[in-house]
Amino acid sequence: MSELAPEEMIINIGPQHPSTHGVLRLEVISDGEIVKEVIPHMGYLHRCFEKHAESLSYGKTIPFTDRMDYLASMNNSHAFVMGVERMLGLEKEIPKRIEYIRVLVCELNRIASHLIAIGTYGIDIGAFTPFMWCFRDREHIMNMLEWASGSRMLYNYIWVGGLFYDLPVGFEDRCEEFVAYFKPKLVELDELLTNNQIFISRTANVGELPLEVAINYGCSGPMLRASGLKWDLRRVDEYSVYPEIDFEIPIGKGEMGKKGDCWDRYKVRVDEIVESVKIIEQCLERLQKDLKRTPDFDPRGLVPKKVSPKAQDYYIRAENPKGELGFYFITDGRSDIPRRVKARGPSFNNLSVLPELSKNILIADLIAILGSIDIVLGEVDR
Repeated sequence: MSELAPEEMIINIGPQHPSTHGVLRLEVISDGEIVKEVIPHMGYLHRCFEKHAESLSYGKTIPFTDRMDYLASMNNSHAFVMGVERMLGLEKEIPKRIEYIRVLVCELNRIASHLIAIGTYGIDIGAFTPFMWCFRDREHIMNMLEWASGSRMLYNYIWVGGLFYDLPVGFEDRCEEFVAYFKPKLVELDELLTNNQIFISRTANVGELPLEVAINYGCSGPMLRASGLKWDLRRVDEYSVYPEIDFEIPIGKGEMGKKGDCWDRYKVRVDEIVESVKIIEQCLERLQKDLKRTPDFDPRGLVPKKVSPKAQDYYIRAENPKGELGFYFITDGRSDIPRRVKARGPSFNNLSVLPELSKNILIADLIAILGSIDIVLGEVDR
C-alpha cells in the first residue's frame, strides 16, 4: 500500500464476481480504468488430489481425478489410467475396442468442455444467447455420458486395464444422431458469435500472447496453439489410437487482430470442436464395422486385482481440453499405493501468464482476457 502512487488504488475482483468462474481473487492495482498490475490469488478450493492419491490404491484414485477439471472428467482419468498401464506394461494389451471407446468418450467430453468455455465467455463479454445455446447442446453430451457411466459429471468410467462397462446397446446410433444434430448448430453459433462485430471489437487485439511468452510460462492447449504453434500431444506423443485417426490441429492466425489475442483463443476452441466431431465420426465407424461388440468381450478382462508397478519414476501426459495434463509417479515396487503423485494441471500454468497479459489495459479487457484463458479452479488448486 505504501508503494502506491496517489492516483492508484487496489481493487479486488472476485471471488464472488461471476467472471472469475469459481474461487479466484484478482488483486488489481489500477489507475482509474487502467490496470497497472494484476496479482492472482489462487486457492480456497483445496482439492488435495495429490495427498489423496498418495493414500489410496491406483484404482481408488480415479474418482479423484474426475474432480480436478470436473468439466473434462473422462480426459483426466484417461491420462491417469494410461500412466498406470504403461508402468504395468499393459499398454499394448488393451483391446482396440476399449481404446476407441476411450477416445470416443474423451472427445465427447472435450466438446462439452469447449462448449462451456465458449458459452461462459459469451456471458463475460455480454452475450447471453450463446451461453444458452452451448449449454443446450452440452446437455445432449452429458445425457450420453451419463447413459454410459451412470454418472452425470464425475464418471469413473475409464479404469486401469479397461472400462467400467461396455457402451450401452444403441449408444453408437444415439451418438450418430447427436453428430447430425450438432453440425448445423455449430454453423449457427459461428454466425451468432464468431463474426459478430461487437464480439470481435471486444476480443481482437486484446490480450495478445506472444509465442515465446506462452512457451516460457508453460502454457499449453488452446492457449499455446492460439499463439501459432501446432503442439497437440495427441499428435506429438501419439498415444492411444490417435495415430490411426485423421484430424487437424487448429492454430491462431491473427485473422481479426494480432496472433494470439483473445479472439484467436476463442476461435481455436471452436475449430477444435469441429475436429473432435471428425474424430467421433471415425471412432463410430470403427466401432460399428471392425470392432463390433461380441458376447465374449469383457471390458474388465484386463483390470488387475492389485496394481503394484515396479520401482520407478514415471511421467505421463495427455492433451486435455485446457492443455497438457501430466501425472508424475514415484513407486517403490512393493505397495499398490504410490509413494508420490504430482499432478500438472494446465489451468495453473495458463492462469499464471495473466499478469503478463494484463498491463496497461482497461478493466473491461481484463475480464475478456481472463475468460479467454478458460480455467477450472479444481485443477488450479489441486
